[in-house]
Amino acid sequence: MAKLQYPKKVVLGDITVRDGFQHEEKFIPTDAKLWVAEELILAGFKRIEVTNFGNPKRMPQFKDADELLKKLRNSKRVKHLIDQVEITAITIREKAIERAIQARKEGYGPDRILVMVSTSEAHHKVNSGLTLDEYWKMCEEWFPKVKDAGMKICGTVSTIWGCPIAGRTDMKTAVEFTKRWLDMGADDVEHADHDGSASPDRVYEYFSMVLDEIPDPSKHVAHFHTTRGWGLANVLAALLAGVTHFESTLGGIGGQPANFVDGVPVGGTGEYYYKDPEIVGLVCTEDMVVMMDEMGIDTGVDVDHVLRIGRMVEKIVGRRLRSECIRTGRIPKEMTGRA
Repeated sequence: MAKLQYPKKVVLGDITVRDGFQHEEKFIPTDAKLWVAEELILAGFKRIEVTNFGNPKRMPQFKDADELLKKLRNSKRVKHLIDQVEITAITIREKAIERAIQARKEGYGPDRILVMVSTSEAHHKVNSGLTLDEYWKMCEEWFPKVKDAGMKICGTVSTIWGCPIAGRTDMKTAVEFTKRWLDMGADDVEHADHDGSASPDRVYEYFSMVLDEIPDPSKHVAHFHTTRGWGLANVLAALLAGVTHFESTLGGIGGQPANFVDGVPVGGTGEYYYKDPEIVGLVCTEDMVVMMDEMGIDTGVDVDHVLRIGRMVEKIVGRRLRSECIRTGRIPKEMTGRA
């Protein structure tokens, strides 16, 4: 009997504390962010993304970047595990990279930074304030400094399957950008569906192309949004193509940085891409780990612990989120004897 062929072991990165909370229109208290980060580590995650070193005037959700990282590094709850965990911070522009380097020198900075290009010039300019040519040059200048500080670099390629501003994009451009990141010295590449434009057939086609060109699966991280409800279908498509590294958020929250926080309009990245800001969001961590567990995939995390964290995140943000499995739970592994 024919069976689906996919990796039996994966590496999961949870990015709730950064990408998840960035879209919230109220400030999430630093101690709540810390609690989520600690719980993710206790649940077994070895990769978490916790903050953005960008301008806090535009993104006040991350005005506590330094404080949060210091508290996490000094946390007694995860002291025995913190050295096994890769902590990532976002650093889109020069000042953010400089802040990360300084924090690293002072002993509390991230292990890995993330820089980002979009295959859509229009989106890239909105997201970074630079043209693509200017951005590549900036990264070429700063990469050696980041490496000297002892940090890894993730080069993101965004709008691979479509752009909320310019429409459909050419996937071959993303393959070329991936090669460019790795040639420049990036340790891995995040392949991002920025707004839910990816469909499973094109996800499979794209990652098949990428893995043909760069066959080391540890170099590739799949990042899907679920704006149109295709998130887990895209995870499956990526698995079938051979992808082993994934990112997600608890409750499927996140997306574009909020332009309204605690009752005050802020810059963010401009107007929301959709009229209803609630429809954005990433693949849901809880549902993904339950699905993978049922498929016999080793995720390295405690599934029940993840579900407990997900229920608490709903309390932190104050609303019902996208996870189905925090209510339905895992599929029973043994027959109950009931009809």
